Amino acid sequence: MNVKAYIESGILETYALGLASEAEVQELLRYKEEYPQVQLALNDLETNLERLASSMAVTPPPAIWQRIEKDIDEIARIPEAKIVKTDNGQHNHTSNGSNGQQFIEVEGKSSHIRIHRAWRWVFAAVFVLGKIFLICAIYFYLENRQAQEQIQQLKTELKHFKTIP
Repeated sequence: MNVKAYIESGILETYALGLASEAEVQELLRYKEEYPQVQLALNDLETNLERLASSMAVTPPPAIWQRIEKDIDEIARIPEAKIVKTDNGQHNHTSNGSNGQQFIEVEGKSSHIRIHRAWRWVFAAVFVLGKIFLICAIYFYLENRQAQEQIQQLKTELKHFKTIP
């Protein structure tokens, strides 16, 4: 086997980035044990990737640690809280308050708003009425413009008749 060609083939980069297939991973692990050059090249690549990542790292804002600690403290203060994962992948946090009420916080992946069925008809009616008003506004605008043109035309005819002796 040509070890140099294997190292330059890009399989090491694919492996280091986690993009290699299972067969490629098994092959690389086998070559890594057989050929020390592959192990050295992989170590160099990983070191270079770590340097690159650390040089491009963005420092988090200073207040982020306080915010994380505050969130963890809030979770730790509610010992009876249960996290329930639903079928659609949402996490429901349920806890019983001191007054016996149950609160449910839902973190959803969707950005759509769900509304009650009765409100759907109201929104549909508002939408249709909006379209009707828009059509009426355009119609009356065009009628007004046409009336203005007729008035202007009559004014010019009137001026023309006044100038005739």
